[in-house]
Amino acid sequence: MSELLFRKKKNLLTPNASVFAEDGMPIINSLMDTDMYKIYMLQPISSRYMAAEAKMKFLCRDSEDLIPYIPEIIKQVKMVGDLRFTSDQLSFLENKIPALKRSFVKGYLRMFKLFPEDVSIREEKGQVAITTSGNWAQITMWEIIILAIVSEIRNKALHPNIDLDDIRHKLSQKVSSFYQLASEQKIDLSDLNIADFGTRRRLSFKTQFAVVDYLKHAMPDHFVGTSNVHIARELDLKAIGTQAHEWWQAHQALSGHRLIDSQKAALQAWADEYRGELGDALTDCISMDAFLNDFDKYFSLLFSGMRHDSGCPFEWGEKAIAHYEKLGIDPKTKTLIFSDGLKLGQEVLDLYSRFKDRINVSFGIGTNLTCDVEGVKPMNIVMKMVELNDNPVAKLSDSPGKSMCDDQSYVEYLKKVFKYDVKG
Repeated sequence: MSELLFRKKKNLLTPNASVFAEDGMPIINSLMDTDMYKIYMLQPISSRYMAAEAKMKFLCRDSEDLIPYIPEIIKQVKMVGDLRFTSDQLSFLENKIPALKRSFVKGYLRMFKLFPEDVSIREEKGQVAITTSGNWAQITMWEIIILAIVSEIRNKALHPNIDLDDIRHKLSQKVSSFYQLASEQKIDLSDLNIADFGTRRRLSFKTQFAVVDYLKHAMPDHFVGTSNVHIARELDLKAIGTQAHEWWQAHQALSGHRLIDSQKAALQAWADEYRGELGDALTDCISMDAFLNDFDKYFSLLFSGMRHDSGCPFEWGEKAIAHYEKLGIDPKTKTLIFSDGLKLGQEVLDLYSRFKDRINVSFGIGTNLTCDVEGVKPMNIVMKMVELNDNPVAKLSDSPGKSMCDDQSYVEYLKKVFKYDVKG
């Protein structure tokens, strides 16, 4: 079955076809080729914070030399400026994504475009420096697009001869091994839900499309969707997402509340916007402990669950369940989403077995699905907000190595305010 799934439709799934965009052709062909959470965040940003000015910064955590790719990155970014949401795409968002407002889709998105002049790409201190600066609503969509562009350019340069046979072989082995492990350990997978979260650091667009198409057919009872909006539309899958660290960071600098109340402000603004929809909250912009201090019974009842993105997932899950129980809330009415560097293997089975009978669980797997090819080291790249309205903002998280901020004095102040004591 695995061998045939890639042959079913579309030229990009033809055996032995290159997984990369052809030379001179755009890597990003649609504004929908992004993660769903970017569009979900854009709706309240564009209506509630229209005047906010932001700065986002690219970081390669491995300090890999990307300087040779600067000309191609610039060329690809310029081509994105020609893209618009098409009428068919807008109809999909309006009719298939019920949490989005018609006024946002037919009004704001209909006129939306990205401006390449908002992106600075240069060499700085021996590294590639990429920043986007300008109106927050206008620049937020660059994040995923830039990460996907950089990743594909680099992967094509280092591994030009990868084809879909390589992708097919590795993924088929991985799925078979996963089911065999579950069978050997007598794990009932009836409640297992897995989604693709792999846009940002994918090998290429064609790879992500092929992987998602494969999983849709190979794991029909367990694969529930993808974060990529374009692929979800093309393959008739659920587009999955809520909000990212950017949402929480921004509220550190938005006026109308104290810094200590910024997480509560972010939670309330999200609840006001979506009125009970999209109720999964990302917990680690500061730390899980700091988040739970603000996630009182009101918010814990209002939001449907939490998403994990740093720190030990087992400790995090135990803290979440204990928090709900302490508040008198049945954990089985809530959902935990695990999404930090997961692989389709034993760790997923261990987390699922540990928590499935105590709380609802779901898994978002990213790079280890969409850039998992023999001999390829995936990029460790991010693009995070570093300023809002000329004020520093920061992500601390439950993994100190993931922290990112240009102003160390602000980081120390943030740690003091929230009593952050996560050890590296």
